[in-house]
Amino acid sequence: MIDSTQMFRDLDWRDIQTLAGYMQVYRAEQGATLFEEGDSGDYLCLIIKGKVDVAKADQHRHRKIVATIRPGKTLGEMAIFDGEPRSAGAVAAEPTTLALLTKADFYRITSEKPALANKILLRLARLLSQRLRQTSGILVDYLEGEAGQEAEV
Repeated sequence: MIDSTQMFRDLDWRDIQTLAGYMQVYRAEQGATLFEEGDSGDYLCLIIKGKVDVAKADQHRHRKIVATIRPGKTLGEMAIFDGEPRSAGAVAAEPTTLALLTKADFYRITSEKPALANKILLRLARLLSQRLRQTSGILVDYLEGEAGQEAEV
């Protein structure tokens, strides 16, 4: 299952088998909360089957879906690095199968299989960089829209 994901599909088979040994499979029913915004985070999720809605509370504490994560994609990656509270919540939008990599298991990989850890780190850095660029683009579009609204007033 791991080799079909966007993040790990170009790893060689031996690395995929090794990585799989550090991950746990979890099945979530539709509507199951994987984590809440503000929870402490210590694992990332790789969606194998199903889909997950990522939601963030607005200023009135209403939950807004900001993304839907589909098979082959990951979520919760920042928890592996920073240990900060979750920046959003995640709920299974349908019956979903996930592979989880905990922070503890990631650190085990770094000490036991440093070459594999390097490959994972590079992929995570690339993914986070892409997401930051995408978010920056959305922010610029939003700010330009706000400036246009102010000019119209």
